Amino acid sequence: MGGRRVVRSCERPAEIFSPILARSRTISRPIGPVAYDCVKSIFIRHGSAILLSEFGEKPVTVGDVVALGANTLCGSEPEGSITVTTLYLDRDYVVDQVFWQHAALLADRLDAQDFAAELYSEPAQILHLGEDRAGMLMPWLDEMVALSIDGPSPKKFYRLQALLFVVLDVITPYVRTTEARRTPTQQRATLPGLPLCRHFSPLRAEVREAAGILRRAPEQRWTLHELAAAVHLSPSQLGRVFVDAYGKTPMTYLSTLRAERLARLLRETDLPVEAAMRQVGWRSRGHAARLFRECVGVTPTRYRQLSRRKSTA
Repeated sequence: MGGRRVVRSCERPAEIFSPILARSRTISRPIGPVAYDCVKSIFIRHGSAILLSEFGEKPVTVGDVVALGANTLCGSEPEGSITVTTLYLDRDYVVDQVFWQHAALLADRLDAQDFAAELYSEPAQILHLGEDRAGMLMPWLDEMVALSIDGPSPKKFYRLQALLFVVLDVITPYVRTTEARRTPTQQRATLPGLPLCRHFSPLRAEVREAAGILRRAPEQRWTLHELAAAVHLSPSQLGRVFVDAYGKTPMTYLSTLRAERLARLLRETDLPVEAAMRQVGWRSRGHAARLFRECVGVTPTRYRQLSRRKSTA
């Protein structure tokens, strides 16, 4: 099958990004095994081919869907020609959907990533929908392709996502999954930027007041005792009711506010990174970088580089 080749762009132009992309094409020549850094679903619309992937060599024809996890090698040898529509889905976007789908079981999105890897342990599958069932998907797939042609559009995103969810609703019952075991002890405390599952219920006045205090002055050196005294609760009481309301402790909530404010400063000002950190209330650069990365996924320096690259694209 040859060496591993990872194409990270998912055939997207370098200057644009969308978590959902649809493309149709006709293939008449063999394609060597390649891997993409995204989740792919390939819908066979016309013709047939021999597919080469982690399941070996298998035939595919009209009515089949090839489901490929990120970084999964796959190639094809068309029998004459084959026409396909391919959906490319950003890995983080897929993990986010898994998180909300299984929110009752998971602690945070990092937990969702491991859960998804465990649940979908077969990274390459052929789903035999049949021509009739696959045929009903074609108008939706065609519309997704049309919405993707001109690049990402916020006005079109919800329609594109709605079409994706309809398609996934049809094909996911055919996806083989592995039983994933979760126990109460696995539902650990969340990281700053990752919400715990919680009930939607009226907020206590003290909780709203505490959150407001933190939002108005996140740069202050707050302690749990100082915040609890400000709203006339004990520290343990405040911690308990705050987690019930917001899914995170007051100090974790404060870290999230600081990360959001720091991100804004990195995007909109030329302040040195360390000065921006101090302005939001973080005195230690290493501590700030660690918490920011837990919230946002990258370091402050990398975040500034990415945001500026995007603004000049």
